[in-house]
Amino acid sequence: MLTPREMADIAVKTLDSKKAENIKVLETKDVTVLADYFVICTAGNVTHIKTLADEVDKALSDQGEAPLRTEGYHGGGWILVDFGCLVVHIFTDETRKFYNLEHLWGDAPQVDISGLLTH
Repeated sequence: MLTPREMADIAVKTLDSKKAENIKVLETKDVTVLADYFVICTAGNVTHIKTLADEVDKALSDQGEAPLRTEGYHGGGWILVDFGCLVVHIFTDETRKFYNLEHLWGDAPQVDISGLLTH
């Protein structure tokens, strides 16, 4: 069983390998009961959003951590993949700016993921 941080790291590496942009990780465990970590990223278009969601689902499911639910898959500008302790938010640029989760969850510390990124 993976720790929430290990799950977040796998999500980040997977998203980065599939060319997600502006990946951020917020440590939310002390500011909400929703999850320990939020991973937030931007995709180039709706097809890219679905690809990123599918790849994160596969990467974590392969490690025994299947998502509890996925929302927005048929909606367009935002997919949320909920793993319980980790929630992955994948947005188009416009939708990400509109919801501005980094501001909404501004009390949550941002995790340094620079060592995980190759792009």
